[in-house]
Amino acid sequence: MAKRSDGGGRPPGMADVARVAGVSAQTVSRVLSGHPNVQEKTRAKVLSAVDQLGYRRNNAARMLSSGRSRTIGVVTLQTDFYSRAAVTSGIEHAAQAAGYAVSTATTTSLDTSAIEAALSRLADQGVEGVILSVPLNHSSPRIEQLTRATPTITIDGSRTDATEVVAIDQALAARLATRHLLDLGHDTVWHIAGPEEWLEAAARRDGWRRTLQEAGRPVPPPLEGDWSPASGYRNGLILGRIPDATAVFVASDEMAFGAIRALHELGRRVPEDISVVGVDDIELAEYCSPSLTTVAQPFSQMGTLAVAHLLRHIADPAAVPEPASVEPQLIVRASTAQAGTPAAQAGTPAARAAAPAAPAAVQADAPATGAGAP
Repeated sequence: MAKRSDGGGRPPGMADVARVAGVSAQTVSRVLSGHPNVQEKTRAKVLSAVDQLGYRRNNAARMLSSGRSRTIGVVTLQTDFYSRAAVTSGIEHAAQAAGYAVSTATTTSLDTSAIEAALSRLADQGVEGVILSVPLNHSSPRIEQLTRATPTITIDGSRTDATEVVAIDQALAARLATRHLLDLGHDTVWHIAGPEEWLEAAARRDGWRRTLQEAGRPVPPPLEGDWSPASGYRNGLILGRIPDATAVFVASDEMAFGAIRALHELGRRVPEDISVVGVDDIELAEYCSPSLTTVAQPFSQMGTLAVAHLLRHIADPAAVPEPASVEPQLIVRASTAQAGTPAAQAGTPAARAAAPAAPAAVQADAPATGAGAP
């Protein structure tokens, strides 16, 4: 509940915020509208006064007076995957900092009809722009119409004729993981892939295959997963029965956890018998046993970048900016080791320090207090 501004029944208003911040009501309005020409010190004072008073803006009145909703929409898939939540959190924080509210339309399917319905709901709410945070493999005339009518940014590599792309380089994530395992002396690298209909999964699969081909190594048949730990476990039971398999790149940390459990149950030691690399760097990755070598993806940065690009697109819909790509980073932990490393040495800091470092690799000798995050 908002604090009373004067001890009476009236909630705090913009004039109260101005008085506490020591600025004019016009300056308060500029800050809350996300106007760029405000000094950061002044912006901080106003936002502090807003928090102190518990001031809440009347969005309906604001829309009537300005003709603008100051709201951006997000289309996302209903899922428990960490990456979805992390990207959405980054979007919400960046939007709030810019003075925008966020309206989320969740879809349970990747069918174009479901995405059309989600976009239509947001359009009916009068959002000023949309972030399409689903893997859109196929567009439709209706999707094209909706994204032309409202400034739209797509992430996850999706694309329509009227949208701008903000993406993590998933092929690079796969190259970093696969190259790291080859540099450790493994003859080839197996792959537990994500679902084919996901663009990220397809890009990771392609990056893995190309890296092996460029190195002149055999390309094993990919094992098909669905992002879940259970699918990682099922594929781990298959992989663990292949005597020559000594390294695997898993398309998500959650599948990697399942695979490691299956390997343990089959008596295949990680990393002494099989080295494992995941993708995402979710918080549990550094606390599993052994701690997971993985390719970190800056999901929060992704959300922030998407908001920044969308606001520029809203300000100038005619502009055609270049797609933005965020680079992933290899985090080396205890689940990978030199091929043939004795059990007493595998996974130790000394063994990891002796391993060839992949580009952009980070040696993680001990757990930290935070982490990154299919």
